[in-house]
Amino acid sequence: MNAPKIVAVAAASLMLMTSCKQETAAAAGTETAQNQKAPAVKPETASMHIEGMTCAIGCAKTIEEKLAETPGVQEAKVDFDKKEATVHFDADKLSEKDLTKLVESCADGKTYKVSNVKVDKKA
Repeated sequence: MNAPKIVAVAAASLMLMTSCKQETAAAAGTETAQNQKAPAVKPETASMHIEGMTCAIGCAKTIEEKLAETPGVQEAKVDFDKKEATVHFDADKLSEKDLTKLVESCADGKTYKVSNVKVDKKA
């Protein structure tokens, strides 16, 4: 009688653990790199809508880390609930197209789609 319950719990756990496409990141290196970023020559902020995220930890966090470790990105925040990302970057090193390609290349390259990109150019 307990075997079906155990199988059901194991199956549910497996589904939760594999539902998001995760990429490994060097967690220790990411934080150190963020603390040593040079100031942006041409600071800009991009906001974008991201479709295809299925969870906050595997999807949103992976995209956020991938953006944050990219040279030229000063700071990146991905809000899973709103399906939005905000990226502070150096327009001297990156463009909005570069950021879009970077997000869409996460996971298998087909999962995430970026739309409604808005760039705020700072003086």
